[in-house]
Amino acid sequence: MEIKNIVILGFGDMGKGIAQVCLMAGYDITVVDVSDEIIQKGLEYNKTGFERLEQKGKLPKGVTAAAMMEKLKVDKNLNNAVKNADLVIEAVSEKPDLKQQLCKKVIENSPDHCIFASNTSTISITEIAQRCNKPENVIGMHFFNPAPLMRLIEVIKGDKTLEETMDIGVKVAKTLPCLRGERYVARVLKDRPGFIVNRVIAPNALYNNYILDLAYEKKIPWEQIDADLSNPNAPMSSLTLADFTGRDIAYNASLYYAEKISPDFKPGKVLTMHYNNGTLGKKTGKGFYDWSNGRPQPDLSKKAGLVDRQVFAAISANEGCRVLEEGVVKSWKVIDEAIMAGMNFPGPMQYATTNYKELSKILEEYSEKLGKDYIKPCELLKSGKFVEMQ
Repeated sequence: MEIKNIVILGFGDMGKGIAQVCLMAGYDITVVDVSDEIIQKGLEYNKTGFERLEQKGKLPKGVTAAAMMEKLKVDKNLNNAVKNADLVIEAVSEKPDLKQQLCKKVIENSPDHCIFASNTSTISITEIAQRCNKPENVIGMHFFNPAPLMRLIEVIKGDKTLEETMDIGVKVAKTLPCLRGERYVARVLKDRPGFIVNRVIAPNALYNNYILDLAYEKKIPWEQIDADLSNPNAPMSSLTLADFTGRDIAYNASLYYAEKISPDFKPGKVLTMHYNNGTLGKKTGKGFYDWSNGRPQPDLSKKAGLVDRQVFAAISANEGCRVLEEGVVKSWKVIDEAIMAGMNFPGPMQYATTNYKELSKILEEYSEKLGKDYIKPCELLKSGKFVEMQ
């Protein structure tokens, strides 16, 4: 089946970026949103983006920014927008009910062959598809933000998704250009919380919370902990990024993983305090830092010396092994490549292939220290058998 008409639901931060890469790949795009303000901002974003690319000579040969924008249609009526759709990509807020309703509505009002793809970063694809009458046509297409710059797209199979649907999703994802390097598409073979990248990184929060709670107890300034946690080459420090993303997002993600994976994920004291006090970071003007005068520039010259970075490496490698045990992917190389493409830092698995014994020992020690059974080394890490899973 050939995909020509793509409809994007939601024209906010994610939707406008997805629209841009789909237009650059030559598809006819219709975006659906109910807010005039969001539509206006999305159109301006794409127009400015294409004009910049045209100036730099980065648009396809003979294609102008104006021609790109002509292929971008806007429709406030979902039923009308999807009547000729081959693929619908949903990029609305992370609310299971809303995504289920949209999925049902799209499947009922679109052609039989139409595929519904959710850009969810956490919600189960099987759950999203459960109210619609063609769950075999539903997949996840998880873009990383901003879509034009981040190389990774995870394509996720729900419990009832047809292999053919997955193949079409992967094929389309591979056609979408990336402005920084080559697009990388990872097949997620089992619908498990967090898929690949977010799942492997998620349990690092257990150690992070422990460090933050300890620092709060000892009255250590956040800047010193930030110096411990931050990579000097990263575009922003760890706690600045935590504020930028939003403490409410971290809090809700912790609750989600606590429900779906293990109660050990429940939010730490500092995170709970931020959430309850409404100090959510950039969006409220205060989190770890004060944002009232723009982005903070913390002084990272002095470290607290509380963080052992090997613990993060051990926790991520262990979670990578769990992802392999669960059949989410079949190769540790896919995990490393997906993390590099989605987060711009190396995944944990290559290092673990030669250091798994030492990492297992660290996890035995720290699962006791943190009182978290979840981070005990799993069998695949302890045995080193994952090394063969290339």
